[in-house]
Amino acid sequence: MSGSLPFYQKHHRHYDRGYRGRETQSTASQYQKMSSSSYSARSSSASSSRGLHASFTPLEDSASSPLPKRAKPTYLAMDKENQIIGYVVPIFRVLDEEYASGMTDTEDTHMKETAGVETERREHSSRRAVMRESAERISLSKRIHENEEHHKRMNEDNLMHAPEFVIKPRSHTVWEKQCVRLHCTISGWPEPRVVWYKNNVSIDPLSSPGKYKVESSYNVHSLEINRCDFDDTAQYRVSAMNSKGELSAFASVVVKRFKGEIDESLPVPRQLGWCSEYGVTFETHIVEKFGVSFGREGETMSLGCSVIIYPTLHRYQPEIQWYRDDKLLVPSKWAQMHWSGDRATLTLTHLNKEDEGLYTLRVTTKSSYETHSAYVFVRDADAEIHGAPGAPLDVHCQDVNKDYIIVTWKQPAVDGGSPILGYFVDRCEVGTTHWIQCNDTPVKFARFPVTGLVEGRSYVFRVRAINKAGMSYPSRVSEPAAAMDPADLARKGTSAPWTGQIIVTEEEPSEAVVPGKPLDLAVIEATKNYVVLSWKPPSEKGHEGVMYYVEKCVAGTDSWQRVNTDIPVKSPRFALFDLAEGKSYSFRVRCCNSAGVGEPSDATEATTVGDKLNIPSAPGRVVPTRNTDTSVVVSWEASKDAKELIGYYIETSLAGKNEWEPCNNKPIKGTRFICHGLTTDESYVFKVRAVNAAGLSECSQESEAIEVKAAIASPAPPYSITVLESVRDSMVLGWKQPTFIGGADITGYFVDYREVVAGVPGKWHEANIHSITERAYRVSDLKENMNYQFQVRAANMAGVGVPSLPSEVFRCEEWTIAVPGPPHDLQALEVRKNSLVLLWKPPVYQGRSGVNGYYIDIKEADAPIEAWRGVNEKSCTKTYMKVQDLKEGETYVFRVRAQNQAGVGKPSEPTEPIPAETKPGADIRVDVDGDGVISLIFECSELTSDSKFVWSKNYEELTDSARLTVETKGSQSRATFNSPSEEDLGIYSCLVTHTNGASSSYTLTEEGLKELLKISHDHKFPIIPLKSELAVELLEKGRVRFWLQAEKMSANGKVEYVFNDNLISQGEKYKMNFDKNTGVVEMFMESLGKDDEGTFTFQLQDGKATNQSSLVLIGDVFTKLQKESEFQRKEWFRKQGPHFIEYLSYEVTPECCVRLKCKVGNMKKDSVALWYKDGREVQANEKLDFAEGVLTLEIAQISKKDAGVYEVVVKDDRGSDTSTLNLTDQGFKELMNMVFSVIANSSTPLKIQSTEEGIRLYTFVSYYNDELHVTWHHNDAAIAFTERIKSGVVGEQLWLQISEPTDKDKGKYAIEFFDGKGGLRRTVELAGQDRARVAGGLPDVVTIQEGKALNLTCNISGDPVPEVTWLKNEREMFSDDHYILKFESGKFASFTITQVNTADSGKYSILVKNKYGTESGDFTVSVFIPDEVHQSGKK
Repeated sequence: MSGSLPFYQKHHRHYDRGYRGRETQSTASQYQKMSSSSYSARSSSASSSRGLHASFTPLEDSASSPLPKRAKPTYLAMDKENQIIGYVVPIFRVLDEEYASGMTDTEDTHMKETAGVETERREHSSRRAVMRESAERISLSKRIHENEEHHKRMNEDNLMHAPEFVIKPRSHTVWEKQCVRLHCTISGWPEPRVVWYKNNVSIDPLSSPGKYKVESSYNVHSLEINRCDFDDTAQYRVSAMNSKGELSAFASVVVKRFKGEIDESLPVPRQLGWCSEYGVTFETHIVEKFGVSFGREGETMSLGCSVIIYPTLHRYQPEIQWYRDDKLLVPSKWAQMHWSGDRATLTLTHLNKEDEGLYTLRVTTKSSYETHSAYVFVRDADAEIHGAPGAPLDVHCQDVNKDYIIVTWKQPAVDGGSPILGYFVDRCEVGTTHWIQCNDTPVKFARFPVTGLVEGRSYVFRVRAINKAGMSYPSRVSEPAAAMDPADLARKGTSAPWTGQIIVTEEEPSEAVVPGKPLDLAVIEATKNYVVLSWKPPSEKGHEGVMYYVEKCVAGTDSWQRVNTDIPVKSPRFALFDLAEGKSYSFRVRCCNSAGVGEPSDATEATTVGDKLNIPSAPGRVVPTRNTDTSVVVSWEASKDAKELIGYYIETSLAGKNEWEPCNNKPIKGTRFICHGLTTDESYVFKVRAVNAAGLSECSQESEAIEVKAAIASPAPPYSITVLESVRDSMVLGWKQPTFIGGADITGYFVDYREVVAGVPGKWHEANIHSITERAYRVSDLKENMNYQFQVRAANMAGVGVPSLPSEVFRCEEWTIAVPGPPHDLQALEVRKNSLVLLWKPPVYQGRSGVNGYYIDIKEADAPIEAWRGVNEKSCTKTYMKVQDLKEGETYVFRVRAQNQAGVGKPSEPTEPIPAETKPGADIRVDVDGDGVISLIFECSELTSDSKFVWSKNYEELTDSARLTVETKGSQSRATFNSPSEEDLGIYSCLVTHTNGASSSYTLTEEGLKELLKISHDHKFPIIPLKSELAVELLEKGRVRFWLQAEKMSANGKVEYVFNDNLISQGEKYKMNFDKNTGVVEMFMESLGKDDEGTFTFQLQDGKATNQSSLVLIGDVFTKLQKESEFQRKEWFRKQGPHFIEYLSYEVTPECCVRLKCKVGNMKKDSVALWYKDGREVQANEKLDFAEGVLTLEIAQISKKDAGVYEVVVKDDRGSDTSTLNLTDQGFKELMNMVFSVIANSSTPLKIQSTEEGIRLYTFVSYYNDELHVTWHHNDAAIAFTERIKSGVVGEQLWLQISEPTDKDKGKYAIEFFDGKGGLRRTVELAGQDRARVAGGLPDVVTIQEGKALNLTCNISGDPVPEVTWLKNEREMFSDDHYILKFESGKFASFTITQVNTADSGKYSILVKNKYGTESGDFTVSVFIPDEVHQSGKK
């Protein structure tokens, strides 16, 4: 496959030169146009003397379409030198004259009138214009000839020369199915490489075996085309190329048909509109092109291009065609085309992997055609089940018959991570939505015969893949296929599928004939799942149709068994399933009809059941090569001896990751593929698998890793050539760097010059033999007062680029102006949204005095020339300046003017437009490492393999490493100060080459240097920070823990432990632990002895950083810690058996009951608890509750006899523990004080009660103890008790009786309870108010007759005024219409019953109450009935 490339790779815009920028492509196209115009000029002059020869070449690119399209009746008319001179319209020879001419009578008349007008116009053309054009052509031809002769003389080796055609290929016109041979003779050294092209598409003989034959022998080269058809009508080009140049020659081949043999597939000639295309040359340009696209199954994708056609003709529409992999697309539900008049759009409505491929838009006019291509990749949709394979693709129907169709498909590239176990084929009758699975078990072979179809009905098919994870999505459905005899299908036509049975009409009955035996029985396909038989119908079959029975026989036996016993088959094809794999069988077929079953056919040879088609071998060596920033060209060696190869799948993975992803999801047939969608600057490896119907091959060996980046090309030409200085015999030139440098650093420039005399340029001469690296050069040995033009070429490692356009005409003369010349080589760095730094080089011409300053001008890029304005009012003495106050998003241009004592000179050439925007990236940062070394660091994420970091100080590149050392690793560059001092003050900047202007700067000031030096000192002598200093704590069992925590420690950190200046280490006494993750340092001791008194120190070291912390344990501090440790130790041993968690204590309940209690732990069922008082056991009235673990002993109504020493002992076989409580003397006194406090708190507020003797003050307590000490106070003085004033206790009531009170007894009274602390007082105010009294007026008994009214009144006294309540039978009464209750003036209470009845009988009471007392008065009401009294008297 070497030597020629597939169409989609050779003419793909992302292939080979696709990495070139638009500027480079534009420049290249300009030079191609210049060359083609000069070539056409020479050809036109030659054609006038040699005569014309017409040959016919169709305009359509047949490589993009395998079938010719109609609407292309125009053919190229060419002279003997194969130059296009016009167009000829051939006549189609058919019976219809209108079809033959392609025009109606009206259109023909219109064409003749148009031709007459055109002839008249040409006759009136100016003769002078013709002569001028002729003179220009002659002049141009002369210059080209002189240029060619000059370059020939410049050759170092005269033996080497560019290719030349000794004999050019000639055009041919042949009949269909004839052969044609194009040949030519080519000379050149080195021997040229020859490539044949058809319509500018390279011809690959291997892609069409037997079609093309290319031979080369002794400089004679030929192309033979076998059995020509209409598609071979094209323009053929032969290209010869060596290191000295390239040359092409053209020839046309026109294939004719015999009269009457009109191909029905040709389109009808397009009807012309009101404007004829003939005589109009259209220029077609495709812009806003679609690029390489990526989609996923199920998505919608649109591809579109804008098309510009000049001149613009009303109602004229070009022919728009879309191709996928060189196959013409037609509108369908999957693909929709649209033309809006200036934009062509292709919409793929539901992407499937079948849609992957190279898409080409072809725009055809009568003059020419333009194409644009780009690849579309379609990824698998996310699997419904994780790990399931991708869907199969390209489902097609083959060998269609009455009840038998072979379905084929292609295996998917994605298997989901586990091998595909097989495939299921589904069918669906057209017009329905019911899918039926055709095979019960999955088949591995990518072909399957579907049987049992209904004759005359149409079906569509789909395929699903399965692996151990699950089932894939179904494939895209196939095109409909009708289950019919192929001959019947041909008669019916293929206009549309149909459903339903075929209607068979009855004919005259005839005598049936037993059919003969079938012919040519053969096994056409055999796999381990099925065997397919094929045969021909018998010659003797009668008038009615025949059907067939198939029989099988195990090889070596004569036992025939009928396979289809129930239903005979109608098609001469049959698939046998359920055969034993590995066994050999023979087969034969019998015909049958209504007359009977015929003789069997001849048996087939023994056929062994198994796959006959082997899986292809793994492809050979895989070689990736660079292409663009996001793509790689992958080539490989084809699989050896592969049969029925479908294509190849390419997979890729990041180098070292082993995570493989498919590059293509549709097999490709070539051995070369462009893998797109890769990440720039990442390294990838590739491997390839071959695929045929049997399955996928093993993967090829992995390729070598390749870094993705654009291939290197020669640079574009420089531009903006200016004169920086001129003297009598030399001139200094300046120019700008090419916009595209070809992916590699420019290694130098070459300058050419030529004289211009009277406006006529002369020959070019080389100004420098060796390349120069600066963008300024002095051209010497010029002639004074002569005019010159210059051109510059840039060179890199790929070679020397094309020269720039010739400069303006400059005159070589001595400059005598006083002011300086223009600065040059302007450069913008550190571009941000509101600032940038502008650099320039001083002018070469200084003027009469040296340059002493510069002025910078600025204007918006699209502003007029009058908008230039100054940036700085005072001149700048440096060759750089930071321009600020820019407007974000605006685009600016800058220029610089130099100044000396004479004035300001000419401005420099303006910069390219610079947008004020901050691009992604970091700024220079300052770093001080652990050793105190100060560095400047700049990182760039846009690095390419050719990028370099360039450091400068004050914008002059650093070349001396005495002060600064630069080190670059990966995407980071570090500039380290060797010995920071004031000499290092200044602006440090860093520029990254081969990026989009990545740069930054840092200004090192005096204050900044001092701060950095301070930080450096701290880093040189670092201290490990501590979260906590050394401390000590006691742990369980009295263990002693010394510990501290550092802020951060590395894995290299270490600790030394010191006691009294002696280093201690791990052993029985000391246990050390150092957790470097948390920074915790610990040392443990089981106990403290007398020898452990002193100073403990932890010394830490982590690299250069150190720290230490000490703890002094001497004197009382050490003694206290030692005792506590010993106590904790004893406690630990105590708690190993039953023990007291809470020791014996007491509490007093609100009922003044004393409760002794303690809490125990670690008890078991055998544990016992014993109570003792004064050494004698006391029986507790409770059972020990082990769940609660609380022991109690209650003492009710405690008294002095209960004083004593109480003790509780808990014990079992593990040991015992004792708790003692001393309740004697002071202990008993404190207990009683607590009892007294409870009694005091239980007392009620003091109340006042009036008695017959006087006034009584009283309070109640919950319990009274004889030991309780109580004191009564009157106006804060203790009361001296007399016969008139007494105190006492009645039950729980404590009272104070005042007999015959007087005014002196008024005041504040208090009772004070003593509890050994502050005591408790209850107080009441006796201020002379009276208690509530019923003064009199109420009788004891009232007898009243029913129906009468009762009214009683009594006097009430008391201060404050009492509350009055009336009661009946001890129940409160309320005033209403029957009972009227009143209390007036606070003195008089009245009781009225309006009409007494018997229900009013009962006991009544009045209750009066105020805060000083309560009193009641009672009376009884008896109601009688007069009759009852009278009767009782009689009795």
